[in-house]
Amino acid sequence: MTIASLIDTPSELTDSASSKSAIVLMTRIRLARNLSGQPFPGWAKPAQREKILEACRTAVTAAAPMKRGLAVSVGDLADLEKRILVERHLISRELSGSKQGSGVVISRDQAISVMINEEDHLRIQMLRAGFQLRKAWAAINELDSSLEETLDFAFSPDLGYLTACPTNLGTGMRASAMMHLPALVISNQMEKVVRAVNQLGMVVRGLFGEGSDASGSIFQISNQTTLGESEEEILKRLSGVLQSIIEHELNARARLLEADSGKLFDKIGRAFGILQNGHVLSSSEAMNLLSLIRLGVDLGVFPDAKRSVTDRLFIEAQPGHLQHAQKGEFEPGQRDLLRAERLRSEFANFARPDFTLSANGNN
Repeated sequence: MTIASLIDTPSELTDSASSKSAIVLMTRIRLARNLSGQPFPGWAKPAQREKILEACRTAVTAAAPMKRGLAVSVGDLADLEKRILVERHLISRELSGSKQGSGVVISRDQAISVMINEEDHLRIQMLRAGFQLRKAWAAINELDSSLEETLDFAFSPDLGYLTACPTNLGTGMRASAMMHLPALVISNQMEKVVRAVNQLGMVVRGLFGEGSDASGSIFQISNQTTLGESEEEILKRLSGVLQSIIEHELNARARLLEADSGKLFDKIGRAFGILQNGHVLSSSEAMNLLSLIRLGVDLGVFPDAKRSVTDRLFIEAQPGHLQHAQKGEFEPGQRDLLRAERLRSEFANFARPDFTLSANGNN
């Protein structure tokens, strides 16, 4: 599989036929693993990094789920290709800017990616559309066990899996959900939710992880503790927190509808109008407008089938995907024009909003 064919193949995030849930867009589980007796990537010399890359790539590509996928060195990727992989959450921004001796192996369906020589020797990642923590864990656990048969992972009986950053010691697992929380944002309750989540040992980040903003009212909620708890305990605790956030978001939506449905529908209607007629749209503005359309789908303003279309556009409106579709490199101002044109085309035949269903309580 080539990088070009992978980009043009539908994924968990870009396939409009994928099953999507109302609030949880995506579930992700990531495992940090390192080879015993080898220096961590940040300390390894170039020759050592290359040796580790080859050993890890050989083991990963031999694993059943990774066969016929893409295995590539970061240095062989063009800047635009790296950007697209970041936008699809298949590599991190850190790996995209890494030095010699780094690579990635991506499964054919793009549900699994294994980054090599990022912060750790291996960052094994499983993506699933919707709220599927248990299924994601079962699949990544099976892959991890398979790799452990051929790779000697650094492990301590007292500390668990050894990692470059002490905050990942123990299970080495970060489980997260990407959540769409527009009602909590509109009602100015997100700050309170973030504080409560932090007190429960979880962390809230933006769309593209640490240091990114929450464009489109999309947040990543993940566990912060990896030491002292089993994987099952982490998943159980995270699942409880996510269920609580879902309830808060649903309650916030109900309150907005009850208190001032006209104002909420006005926001959705204006977003629809701009997406149909706007000629200049930044990435951030497009995300926020699409967020309101997705909220409209959840409230019954638009047909349920349009949820997956909106989720696809969240990705395709990003700079890398936009430039790939237009087959060129463009300045930000040009991208804003092209993005608006792309979205106008999508929304030209989009179902018109029907506010009567939501007004009657059918949401």
